[in-house]
Amino acid sequence: MKVENILTVKGAEIVKVTTSDSVHKTAKLLREMRIGAVLVSDDTVDPAGIAGIISERDIIGGLAVHGAAALDMSVDTMMTRDVHVCGPSDTVDDVMSMMTDKRIRHLPVMENNELVGLISIGDVVKNKIAESEEEARALRDYITTAG
Repeated sequence: MKVENILTVKGAEIVKVTTSDSVHKTAKLLREMRIGAVLVSDDTVDPAGIAGIISERDIIGGLAVHGAAALDMSVDTMMTRDVHVCGPSDTVDDVMSMMTDKRIRHLPVMENNELVGLISIGDVVKNKIAESEEEARALRDYITTAG
């Protein structure tokens, strides 16, 4: 199974904030959308590009260091700048390994230097469960017809 299959099922909607947006605004967006991370673009450089990613984990880290003042800080003070990416043709197993090795839960999906989606560990797990259920169904059908 490939990343493109995940995007087909979940859709390719991409939620972004800018580097100058406040952490408070970003936290509210995460809550409203019921998501764990958003991509960060830098309007001064390339609005279509990725300047970073900010997750709930980044915000909690900022709150631990700066207290409530972190909410008034800009996203670029807390975002992760070293963004790992995957491609639509990458296998779900490869993506799962990368997420585990790098200890990350979200991966932007890039194709020909263009952002085409964002997948989460939840999307990967859902895909693996569906794959396992399909395999079990196929084995049951085989046993039923072979016996």
